[in-house]
Amino acid sequence: MMKKMWLIAAFAPFAIPAFSQDNLVNSLNTNKSEQAKEKFTFKTIINIERTSIKNQGSSGTCWSYSGNSFLESEMIRMGKQPVDLSEIYTARCSYIEKAKQYVRMHGAVSWGDGGELHDVINMYAKYGAVPQSVYTGLNYGTKINKFGEMQDVLKNMLDGVVKNANGKLTPNWLPAFTAALDAYLGKVPDQFQYNGKTYTPQTFAKEVVGLNAADYVEMTSLTDAPYYEKVFLPIPDNWAFERAYNIQMNDMISVIDNALKNGYSVGWATDVSEKYFSWKNGVAYVPEKEYEDMTEAEKKELFNGPKPERTITAEMRQEAFDNYSTTDDHGMQIVGTAKDQNGKDYYIIKNSWGESNDYKGYLYVTKNFVLYKTTGLMVHKNALPADLKSKMKV
Repeated sequence: MMKKMWLIAAFAPFAIPAFSQDNLVNSLNTNKSEQAKEKFTFKTIINIERTSIKNQGSSGTCWSYSGNSFLESEMIRMGKQPVDLSEIYTARCSYIEKAKQYVRMHGAVSWGDGGELHDVINMYAKYGAVPQSVYTGLNYGTKINKFGEMQDVLKNMLDGVVKNANGKLTPNWLPAFTAALDAYLGKVPDQFQYNGKTYTPQTFAKEVVGLNAADYVEMTSLTDAPYYEKVFLPIPDNWAFERAYNIQMNDMISVIDNALKNGYSVGWATDVSEKYFSWKNGVAYVPEKEYEDMTEAEKKELFNGPKPERTITAEMRQEAFDNYSTTDDHGMQIVGTAKDQNGKDYYIIKNSWGESNDYKGYLYVTKNFVLYKTTGLMVHKNALPADLKSKMKV
């Protein structure tokens, strides 16, 4: 996530820089209305247990923050004591695997902080997990993540490897790359203590976190690919070339509603660049008019209370993918449902930008916005509706 290109750009022979959170949040903070908090009244209907709001800082690691928050909620659901998992450990492991892919593909894969929800599951399966208390990733004096310099260094290093001035690659480039990660993020301990017991990242994942990576299912919705089969996920940050189940547009709501009703949270990848997504006001919906067609008065009132919405179709959704109106910007976690004062349904969304908005880090998002702007979903396979599970042969 965190990219502003789509489809063909995934294979372009250059890297697309990830948004920094600073730039993204600053741009989204312009999308606000002055009286929004007073003009909305939300009643919580479903409220899935989860851990506290985090801040990803100036890094495009939303996918790791949302994915690890999702795993933490899964621990709670299974009756375990949740652990504050290290998001940067997951990201660091992903950067190592992405670097291998980048070199194998001669640089024809996007590079940057970004990733996808499946990366969290894949890194958990291969590298395990560690607590935040063991690995913060803050190895160079900052209080929050600040990845700009690190990513410039890593990218230049990899481009030097791909240039291949010796005519044949040595095996030394990967240890050198890993050493650079150590310098910026800190070295990962081979073993660590947690609650009086010694673990490795792999034994910690198995014995303490206790989740089965094979139980998690990723989905998308495209009209130009077979339904209920795994298809290539055509987004730039899919550096792993993973496949996801392709479901019909309305199936996405069925999946989310069934999951929440049965106590499962949902990993959510989406576009947050639209003017009708307001981080500051903590509301996102799809207004009847395009933003460009609104009067100045309508723009100012955009989030001052509930408004009518456009009807979303699968054709609209696909067109927005194909013309770059929908981009794979951000990963968050769907943790509940709510209704506004008019009875309209919203999803409660946990974000990773700290508590600086009207709802202390949470947002209320309509089902229409989810239908229109979702790029991916992740759930436990048992959260799927029975009919859909059968069609997908999960």
